[in-house]
Amino acid sequence: MKIVHLTPYYAPAYPFGGVVRVVEALATGQAARGHQVTVLTTDAGNQAGARVRVLAEQRDGVRVLRARNALPLLRGRLNLSTPLHLTRLATPVLAEADVLHLHEFRTLENVLLTPLAQRLGVPMVLSPHGTLAHGTGRSRLKQAWDKWLSPALGGRIAQVIALNEAERTDAQALWAGFWRREHPTEFHVIPNGVDAQAFATLPDPAPLRARLGIAADERVLLYMGRLHPRKGADVLARAFLRANLPRVRLVIAGADDGLGAELARLADARVQLAGFLAGEERLQALAMAHAFALPARGEGMSLAVLEALAAGVPVLISPECYLPDVAEVGAGVVCAPSEEALASALPRFFTDDATHARMATAARALVAARYTWQRVLDALDGVYRACKRQ
Repeated sequence: MKIVHLTPYYAPAYPFGGVVRVVEALATGQAARGHQVTVLTTDAGNQAGARVRVLAEQRDGVRVLRARNALPLLRGRLNLSTPLHLTRLATPVLAEADVLHLHEFRTLENVLLTPLAQRLGVPMVLSPHGTLAHGTGRSRLKQAWDKWLSPALGGRIAQVIALNEAERTDAQALWAGFWRREHPTEFHVIPNGVDAQAFATLPDPAPLRARLGIAADERVLLYMGRLHPRKGADVLARAFLRANLPRVRLVIAGADDGLGAELARLADARVQLAGFLAGEERLQALAMAHAFALPARGEGMSLAVLEALAAGVPVLISPECYLPDVAEVGAGVVCAPSEEALASALPRFFTDDATHARMATAARALVAARYTWQRVLDALDGVYRACKRQ
Protein backbone atom coordinates (compact mmCIF):
# COMPACT_ATOMS: atom_id res chain seq x y z
CA MET A 1 0.00 0.00 0.00
CA LYS A 2 1.21 3.53 -0.79
CA ILE A 3 0.62 5.63 2.33
CA VAL A 4 1.19 9.38 2.59
CA HIS A 5 1.31 11.14 5.97
CA LEU A 6 0.75 14.91 6.08
CA THR A 7 2.02 16.64 9.22
CA PRO A 8 3.19 20.19 10.06
CA TYR A 9 6.40 18.85 11.65
CA TYR A 10 8.35 15.61 11.59
CA ALA A 11 11.51 14.11 13.03
CA PRO A 12 13.93 15.51 14.06
CA ALA A 13 11.58 18.34 15.15
CA TYR A 14 10.98 16.63 18.52
CA PRO A 15 10.56 19.87 20.54
CA PHE A 16 7.04 20.16 19.07
CA GLY A 17 5.98 17.27 21.27
CA GLY A 18 4.40 13.87 21.04
CA VAL A 19 2.77 14.24 17.61
CA VAL A 20 6.19 14.22 15.96
CA ARG A 21 7.16 10.98 17.66
CA VAL A 22 3.76 9.37 17.06
CA VAL A 23 3.86 10.07 13.31
CA GLU A 24 7.46 8.87 13.15
CA ALA A 25 6.51 5.61 14.89
CA LEU A 26 3.56 5.06 12.56
CA ALA A 27 5.51 5.81 9.40
CA THR A 28 8.57 3.71 10.27
CA GLY A 29 6.38 0.88 11.54
CA GLN A 30 4.38 0.84 8.32
CA ALA A 31 7.53 0.92 6.21
CA ALA A 32 8.85 -2.06 8.18
CA ARG A 33 5.64 -3.90 7.27
CA GLY A 34 6.38 -3.44 3.57
CA HIS A 35 4.22 -0.40 2.81
CA GLN A 36 5.58 2.42 0.66
CA VAL A 37 5.46 5.41 3.01
CA THR A 38 5.99 9.10 2.29
CA VAL A 39 5.80 11.93 4.83
CA LEU A 40 4.87 15.39 3.52
CA THR A 41 5.84 18.02 6.07
CA THR A 42 7.60 21.36 6.54
CA ASP A 43 11.07 22.39 7.64
CA ALA A 44 9.84 23.50 11.10
CA GLY A 45 12.50 22.58 13.64
CA ASN A 46 11.35 24.07 16.94
CA GLN A 47 9.19 26.79 18.50
CA ALA A 48 12.01 29.35 18.20
CA GLY A 49 11.95 29.24 14.39
CA ALA A 50 14.78 26.79 13.73
CA ARG A 51 14.64 24.94 10.41
CA VAL A 52 15.39 21.35 9.42
CA ARG A 53 17.91 21.91 6.64
CA VAL A 54 17.45 18.63 4.73
CA LEU A 55 14.37 19.02 2.53
CA ALA A 56 14.31 15.52 1.02
CA GLU A 57 15.65 12.32 2.56
CA GLN A 58 15.12 8.64 3.27
CA ARG A 59 14.75 8.29 7.02
CA ASP A 60 14.40 4.80 8.51
CA GLY A 61 12.80 3.47 5.33
CA VAL A 62 10.44 6.45 4.97
CA ARG A 63 10.66 9.07 2.21
CA VAL A 64 10.44 12.52 3.82
CA LEU A 65 9.69 15.63 1.74
CA ARG A 66 9.77 19.03 3.45
CA ALA A 67 8.36 22.35 2.22
CA ARG A 68 10.10 25.46 3.47
CA ASN A 69 8.19 27.77 5.80
CA ALA A 70 8.01 31.36 4.61
CA LEU A 71 7.62 32.62 8.20
CA PRO A 72 9.02 29.95 10.54
CA LEU A 73 8.39 31.93 13.74
CA LEU A 74 4.62 31.71 13.17
CA ARG A 75 4.87 27.95 13.80
CA GLY A 76 5.98 28.53 17.38
CA ARG A 77 4.02 31.69 18.19
CA LEU A 78 0.64 31.02 16.57
CA ASN A 79 0.90 27.30 15.77
CA LEU A 80 0.59 28.10 12.06
CA SER A 81 2.76 26.86 9.20
CA THR A 82 3.49 28.91 6.09
CA PRO A 83 4.64 26.18 3.66
CA LEU A 84 5.95 27.28 0.28
CA HIS A 85 5.18 25.24 -2.85
CA LEU A 86 3.59 22.41 -0.84
CA THR A 87 0.98 21.64 -3.52
CA ARG A 88 3.63 21.35 -6.21
CA LEU A 89 5.70 19.08 -3.98
CA ALA A 90 2.72 16.87 -3.13
CA THR A 91 1.06 16.49 -6.53
CA PRO A 92 3.18 13.61 -7.92
CA VAL A 93 3.11 11.86 -4.54
CA LEU A 94 -0.67 12.02 -4.14
CA ALA A 95 -1.22 10.97 -7.76
CA GLU A 96 0.03 7.49 -6.78
CA ALA A 97 -1.19 7.34 -3.17
CA ASP A 98 -3.70 4.80 -1.86
CA VAL A 99 -4.48 6.83 1.26
CA LEU A 100 -3.60 10.23 2.75
CA HIS A 101 -3.31 10.31 6.55
CA LEU A 102 -3.70 13.83 7.97
CA HIS A 103 -2.23 14.68 11.37
CA GLU A 104 -3.93 17.45 13.38
CA PHE A 105 -7.03 19.08 11.89
CA ARG A 106 -6.76 22.86 11.71
CA THR A 107 -3.58 23.21 9.66
CA LEU A 108 -2.74 25.15 6.53
CA GLU A 109 -1.25 21.94 5.14
CA ASN A 110 -4.70 20.33 5.26
CA VAL A 111 -6.36 23.36 3.68
CA LEU A 112 -3.88 23.27 0.79
CA LEU A 113 -3.77 19.55 0.08
CA THR A 114 -7.20 18.08 0.84
CA PRO A 115 -8.78 19.70 -2.27
CA LEU A 116 -5.96 18.21 -4.36
CA ALA A 117 -6.39 14.78 -2.78
CA GLN A 118 -10.14 14.97 -3.40
CA ARG A 119 -9.63 15.79 -7.08
CA LEU A 120 -7.21 12.88 -7.41
CA GLY A 121 -9.61 10.50 -5.65
CA VAL A 122 -7.33 9.79 -2.69
CA PRO A 123 -9.23 8.73 0.49
CA MET A 124 -8.33 10.79 3.55
CA VAL A 125 -7.91 9.67 7.16
CA LEU A 126 -7.52 12.17 10.01
CA SER A 127 -5.82 11.82 13.41
CA PRO A 128 -6.63 15.01 15.38
CA HIS A 129 -4.23 14.05 18.22
CA GLY A 130 -6.36 15.67 20.89
CA THR A 131 -6.56 19.09 19.20
CA LEU A 132 -10.28 19.30 18.36
CA ALA A 133 -11.68 20.75 21.60
CA HIS A 134 -11.71 24.55 21.75
CA GLY A 135 -10.59 24.44 25.38
CA THR A 136 -7.15 22.98 24.59
CA GLY A 137 -5.69 26.31 23.49
CA ARG A 138 -6.10 29.13 20.92
CA SER A 139 -9.88 28.86 21.27
CA ARG A 140 -10.70 32.08 19.35
CA LEU A 141 -8.55 31.03 16.41
CA LYS A 142 -10.18 27.59 16.44
CA GLN A 143 -13.67 29.09 16.48
CA ALA A 144 -12.87 31.32 13.50
CA TRP A 145 -11.24 28.41 11.67
CA ASP A 146 -14.29 26.21 12.25
CA LYS A 147 -16.63 28.90 10.95
CA TRP A 148 -14.80 29.56 7.69
CA LEU A 149 -12.57 26.57 6.86
CA SER A 150 -13.56 23.44 8.77
CA PRO A 151 -16.88 22.59 7.06
CA ALA A 152 -15.34 22.05 3.62
CA LEU A 153 -12.22 20.48 5.09
CA GLY A 154 -14.16 18.06 7.28
CA GLY A 155 -16.41 17.04 4.40
CA ARG A 156 -13.44 15.69 2.47
CA ILE A 157 -12.32 13.29 5.22
CA ALA A 158 -13.46 9.67 5.03
CA GLN A 159 -12.27 8.42 8.43
CA VAL A 160 -11.49 10.13 11.75
CA ILE A 161 -9.28 8.29 14.25
CA ALA A 162 -9.75 9.46 17.83
CA LEU A 163 -7.41 8.57 20.68
CA ASN A 164 -10.24 7.94 23.13
CA GLU A 165 -14.03 7.96 23.41
CA ALA A 166 -14.12 11.59 24.56
CA GLU A 167 -12.28 12.70 21.43
CA ARG A 168 -14.58 10.61 19.24
CA THR A 169 -17.57 12.36 20.85
CA ASP A 170 -15.96 15.77 20.21
CA ALA A 171 -15.30 14.82 16.58
CA GLN A 172 -18.83 13.59 15.98
CA ALA A 173 -20.26 16.79 17.48
CA LEU A 174 -18.02 18.97 15.30
CA TRP A 175 -18.71 16.99 12.14
CA ALA A 176 -22.47 17.17 12.74
CA GLY A 177 -22.38 20.72 11.35
CA PHE A 178 -20.28 19.91 8.30
CA TRP A 179 -21.34 19.36 4.70
CA ARG A 180 -21.85 15.66 3.96
CA ARG A 181 -20.74 13.67 0.97
CA GLU A 182 -22.62 10.65 -0.34
CA HIS A 183 -20.72 8.48 2.15
CA PRO A 184 -20.58 9.98 5.68
CA THR A 185 -17.41 10.21 7.70
CA GLU A 186 -16.70 7.23 9.96
CA PHE A 187 -15.22 7.56 13.46
CA HIS A 188 -12.85 5.13 15.20
CA VAL A 189 -10.92 4.94 18.47
CA ILE A 190 -7.28 3.83 18.21
CA PRO A 191 -5.00 4.83 21.10
CA ASN A 192 -1.34 5.74 20.88
CA GLY A 193 1.24 3.02 21.31
CA VAL A 194 4.77 2.55 22.53
CA ASP A 195 7.67 0.24 21.76
CA ALA A 196 7.92 -1.58 25.07
CA GLN A 197 11.21 -3.23 24.11
CA ALA A 198 12.86 0.16 23.74
CA PHE A 199 12.20 0.81 27.45
CA ALA A 200 12.84 -2.68 28.81
CA THR A 201 16.50 -1.88 29.52
CA LEU A 202 17.37 1.72 30.37
CA PRO A 203 20.81 3.35 30.48
CA ASP A 204 22.70 4.35 33.60
CA PRO A 205 21.21 7.69 34.73
CA ALA A 206 24.43 8.76 36.50
CA PRO A 207 25.57 11.18 33.75
CA LEU A 208 22.27 13.05 33.81
CA ARG A 209 22.19 13.06 37.61
CA ALA A 210 25.67 14.55 37.60
CA ARG A 211 24.78 17.22 35.03
CA LEU A 212 21.71 18.25 37.02
CA GLY A 213 23.44 18.00 40.40
CA ILE A 214 21.12 15.32 41.78
CA ALA A 215 22.65 13.04 44.41
CA ALA A 216 22.49 9.26 43.99
CA ASP A 217 20.28 8.89 47.08
CA GLU A 218 17.77 11.55 45.98
CA ARG A 219 14.61 10.24 44.38
CA VAL A 220 13.16 11.99 41.33
CA LEU A 221 9.66 13.01 40.35
CA LEU A 222 9.80 13.59 36.60
CA TYR A 223 7.73 15.83 34.33
CA MET A 224 8.61 15.53 30.66
CA GLY A 225 6.68 17.37 27.95
CA ARG A 226 6.18 20.76 26.35
CA LEU A 227 6.10 23.62 28.86
CA HIS A 228 2.63 24.75 27.82
CA PRO A 229 0.08 26.09 30.33
CA ARG A 230 -2.45 23.32 29.68
CA LYS A 231 0.17 20.68 30.54
CA GLY A 232 0.16 21.82 34.17
CA ALA A 233 3.87 21.81 35.01
CA ASP A 234 3.43 24.99 37.06
CA VAL A 235 0.58 23.48 39.10
CA LEU A 236 2.72 20.39 39.64
CA ALA A 237 5.67 22.47 40.85
CA ARG A 238 3.53 24.32 43.40
CA ALA A 239 1.97 21.05 44.58
CA PHE A 240 5.40 19.45 44.91
CA LEU A 241 6.72 22.33 47.02
CA ARG A 242 3.59 22.12 49.15
CA ALA A 243 4.01 18.37 49.70
CA ASN A 244 7.57 18.99 50.97
CA LEU A 245 8.84 15.44 50.43
CA PRO A 246 12.25 14.74 51.98
CA ARG A 247 15.12 13.81 49.62
CA VAL A 248 12.93 14.10 46.53
CA ARG A 249 13.68 16.35 43.56
CA LEU A 250 11.21 17.46 40.89
CA VAL A 251 12.82 17.49 37.44
CA ILE A 252 10.90 19.39 34.75
CA ALA A 253 12.11 18.61 31.23
CA GLY A 254 10.73 20.09 28.03
CA ALA A 255 10.88 22.83 25.44
CA ASP A 256 9.40 26.17 26.49
CA ASP A 257 5.96 26.75 25.00
CA GLY A 258 4.75 29.68 27.06
CA LEU A 259 5.37 28.52 30.64
CA GLY A 260 9.14 28.83 30.93
CA ALA A 261 9.22 32.16 32.75
CA GLU A 262 6.66 31.07 35.36
CA LEU A 263 8.56 27.83 36.01
CA ALA A 264 11.83 29.73 36.35
CA ARG A 265 10.23 31.73 39.16
CA LEU A 266 9.16 28.51 40.91
CA ALA A 267 12.50 26.73 40.54
CA ASP A 268 14.58 26.30 43.68
CA ALA A 269 16.87 23.68 45.22
CA ARG A 270 14.06 21.12 45.02
CA VAL A 271 12.68 21.99 41.56
CA GLN A 272 15.13 21.49 38.69
CA LEU A 273 14.54 22.76 35.13
CA ALA A 274 16.37 20.39 32.79
CA GLY A 275 15.49 21.90 29.41
CA PHE A 276 14.53 19.76 26.43
CA LEU A 277 15.87 16.20 26.66
CA ALA A 278 16.27 13.94 23.63
CA GLY A 279 17.89 10.64 22.75
CA GLU A 280 20.01 9.04 25.47
CA GLU A 281 19.26 11.76 28.02
CA ARG A 282 15.51 11.18 27.63
CA LEU A 283 16.05 7.52 28.53
CA GLN A 284 18.35 8.47 31.40
CA ALA A 285 15.60 10.72 32.78
CA LEU A 286 13.18 7.79 32.83
CA ALA A 287 15.86 5.58 34.40
CA MET A 288 16.33 7.97 37.32
CA ALA A 289 12.60 8.67 37.77
CA HIS A 290 10.86 7.19 40.81
CA ALA A 291 7.52 8.56 39.55
CA PHE A 292 6.24 10.51 36.54
CA ALA A 293 3.60 13.27 36.66
CA LEU A 294 1.47 14.97 34.02
CA PRO A 295 -1.48 16.98 35.43
CA ALA A 296 -2.67 18.09 31.99
CA ARG A 297 -5.95 19.48 30.73
CA GLY A 298 -7.12 18.36 27.29
CA GLU A 299 -4.20 16.05 26.63
CA GLY A 300 -5.63 13.45 24.24
CA MET A 301 -3.25 10.61 25.08
CA SER A 302 0.28 11.42 26.19
CA LEU A 303 3.08 9.45 24.57
CA ALA A 304 5.35 10.54 27.43
CA VAL A 305 3.03 8.88 29.96
CA LEU A 306 2.95 5.66 27.93
CA GLU A 307 6.75 5.67 27.73
CA ALA A 308 7.01 6.15 31.49
CA LEU A 309 4.67 3.19 32.03
CA ALA A 310 6.71 1.08 29.60
CA ALA A 311 9.81 1.95 31.61
CA GLY A 312 8.12 0.72 34.79
CA VAL A 313 7.69 4.22 36.24
CA PRO A 314 4.42 4.74 38.18
CA VAL A 315 2.48 7.79 37.00
CA LEU A 316 0.41 10.58 38.54
CA ILE A 317 -1.95 11.88 35.87
CA SER A 318 -5.15 13.87 35.45
CA PRO A 319 -8.46 12.46 34.15
CA GLU A 320 -7.89 14.42 30.93
CA CYS A 321 -4.89 12.25 30.10
CA TYR A 322 -7.62 9.70 29.24
CA LEU A 323 -5.88 6.68 30.73
CA PRO A 324 -8.35 5.55 33.42
CA ASP A 325 -6.91 2.04 33.29
CA VAL A 326 -3.81 3.39 35.08
CA ALA A 327 -5.89 3.52 38.28
CA GLU A 328 -7.85 0.38 37.42
CA VAL A 329 -4.73 -1.82 37.25
CA GLY A 330 -2.82 0.01 39.98
CA ALA A 331 -0.08 1.50 37.75
CA GLY A 332 -0.43 4.91 39.33
CA VAL A 333 -2.90 7.54 40.49
CA VAL A 334 -5.46 9.55 38.54
CA CYS A 335 -6.50 12.74 40.32
CA ALA A 336 -7.76 16.26 39.63
CA PRO A 337 -5.06 18.58 38.23
CA SER A 338 -5.26 20.92 41.21
CA GLU A 339 -2.49 21.91 43.59
CA GLU A 340 -4.33 20.47 46.59
CA ALA A 341 -5.17 17.11 44.97
CA LEU A 342 -1.66 16.64 43.58
CA ALA A 343 0.02 17.53 46.87
CA SER A 344 -2.19 14.98 48.63
CA ALA A 345 -1.43 12.22 46.09
CA LEU A 346 2.35 12.67 45.80
CA PRO A 347 3.44 11.05 49.12
CA ARG A 348 1.95 7.71 48.04
CA PHE A 349 4.74 7.31 45.48
CA PHE A 350 7.57 7.92 47.93
CA THR A 351 6.59 6.49 51.32
CA ASP A 352 5.79 2.82 50.64
CA ASP A 353 8.35 0.79 48.69
CA ALA A 354 6.10 -2.26 48.38
CA THR A 355 3.28 -0.19 46.86
CA HIS A 356 5.74 1.46 44.49
CA ALA A 357 7.04 -1.92 43.33
CA ARG A 358 3.51 -3.17 42.63
CA MET A 359 2.73 -0.03 40.63
CA ALA A 360 5.92 -0.42 38.58
CA THR A 361 5.05 -4.01 37.68
CA ALA A 362 1.49 -3.06 36.79
CA ALA A 363 2.77 -0.20 34.60
CA ARG A 364 4.81 -2.48 32.34
CA ALA A 365 2.01 -5.05 32.16
CA LEU A 366 -0.54 -2.40 31.15
CA VAL A 367 1.53 -1.24 28.18
CA ALA A 368 2.27 -4.78 27.03
CA ALA A 369 -1.43 -5.69 27.13
CA ARG A 370 -3.03 -2.58 25.59
CA TYR A 371 -0.65 0.03 24.19
CA THR A 372 1.83 -1.46 21.72
CA TRP A 373 2.54 -0.09 18.25
CA GLN A 374 1.83 -3.56 16.89
CA ARG A 375 -1.81 -3.26 18.03
CA VAL A 376 -2.04 0.30 16.69
CA LEU A 377 -0.63 -0.62 13.27
CA ASP A 378 -2.95 -3.62 13.00
CA ALA A 379 -5.95 -1.37 13.66
CA LEU A 380 -4.73 1.28 11.20
CA ASP A 381 -4.26 -1.33 8.48
CA GLY A 382 -7.95 -2.19 8.87
CA VAL A 383 -9.01 1.47 8.55
CA TYR A 384 -6.80 1.98 5.48
CA ARG A 385 -8.09 -1.15 3.76
CA ALA A 386 -11.69 -0.01 4.31
CA CYS A 387 -11.15 3.26 2.46
CA LYS A 388 -8.23 2.47 0.10
CA ARG A 389 -8.54 3.88 -3.38
CA GLN A 390 -9.57 1.12 -5.76
